[in-house]
Amino acid sequence: PMISDLQFISQYRVPYQFKNVLTQYLQLGSFWKSSDGVYLNDMDGNRYIDVTGSYGVNLLGQDFYKECVEEGVALVKDLGPVLGSYHPCVLDNVQRLCAISNKDEVSFHMSGTEAVMQAVRLARYHTGKRKLVRFAGAYHGWWDDVQPGPGNPMPPSDDTLTLRDMHDSTLRVLNHRNDIACVLINPLQGLHPSQAAPTDSTLVDGKRFANFDRKAYTQWLQQLREVCTRKGIALIFDEVFLGFRLAKGGAQAYFGIDADLVTYGKTLGGGLPVGVICGKKEWMKRFNDEKPVQVCFARGTFNASPYVMGSMNVFLKRLDTKPVQDLYDNLDVTWERRLVEMNQRLAEEKLPVRVAGMSTVWTVLYQTPSRYNWLLQYYLRDQGIALSWIGTGRMIFSLNFTQADFQSFVEQFVQAAHHMEKDQWWWVPEGQTNQKVRRAILKEVLREKFT
Repeated sequence: PMISDLQFISQYRVPYQFKNVLTQYLQLGSFWKSSDGVYLNDMDGNRYIDVTGSYGVNLLGQDFYKECVEEGVALVKDLGPVLGSYHPCVLDNVQRLCAISNKDEVSFHMSGTEAVMQAVRLARYHTGKRKLVRFAGAYHGWWDDVQPGPGNPMPPSDDTLTLRDMHDSTLRVLNHRNDIACVLINPLQGLHPSQAAPTDSTLVDGKRFANFDRKAYTQWLQQLREVCTRKGIALIFDEVFLGFRLAKGGAQAYFGIDADLVTYGKTLGGGLPVGVICGKKEWMKRFNDEKPVQVCFARGTFNASPYVMGSMNVFLKRLDTKPVQDLYDNLDVTWERRLVEMNQRLAEEKLPVRVAGMSTVWTVLYQTPSRYNWLLQYYLRDQGIALSWIGTGRMIFSLNFTQADFQSFVEQFVQAAHHMEKDQWWWVPEGQTNQKVRRAILKEVLREKFT
């Protein structure tokens, strides 16, 4: 009860009307004792297949990051926590990041949110304009300008335009307005354009959409690149979550798009917290030679902390090793095949669920118009699958999943779904539809509020 973060997520694991059921009967542990391979071990010795993804950090397996931290700390131990200057490994980090991002310069920050904040500030500084464009449902951190809706206690920012993904109306806005500084892209939106990341807290029926069309999304990004170039708008790729997951060169390399600024975080720290901006030199400059009082100031006490830089250095060097390169070479083929295999198995078992995904980021889709679909997350946990607090909305696999690991995951998933089916949570009355479920829930909410 003293950890406010746990209080928050315990309220939003399931749809609001079932919140009290969760706190009374479905309490979950939030502490882990150890990890190994693709497994997490709880305080009672139970083992779980880890598809939490550690919010996207866990790209290459927990053992990989343990080694990055251990070797990184050893690399910089003679310097220690000296701040304000740099350990020599920073030079190697910068060279590697410039090569990966195809950019000229790098700046270091303490979190992905801070990196995105500074990228937007740089765009505003160089254009002299205030408006930023984000797309409906996209996540760019928790600061006010990029959360103009649910989840933000502040009023929507007047400087933020929230537009539709993959829609001509967005291109018209960008072409006709002259007050836009930047366009923010979170490439994960290719999985669910113009929609927030699916979470079981909003799974009030069976309606959930996800469908990644790489060709269509690539064409959309090309159109954005063209209009941004023509209008002098900074195109910012927010790769804090997805960076390095689609390809070594990230979403830029995967989709073949050259952004003006790119932000990274999460996995890049090698297991430690970090935020990074890579950008073209004309966008990264933070001072004006002719007007010395005009600066774009950004600092942080622990920016480029030696321990983070050491861990990052180990991470970046390992990206160039053959075992990691082999994972990247077969990435799309491997995970597209696994997606097909799992859906075929679910169909053979006559279970009313399917999965959709973008590479190693998957979501569960439901075929039954039930108000109890959210319960699947608890059956999965009972069968030894560790999920993040948003439940079946996002399952994140690390690249070190072997085929045997994946088969174990499929078997445990299928068993969980069968148990839920046996308990009749997917039974629905004749004529039930998602629309009827939503109407019934609305009536119940209004009745509770006004009676």
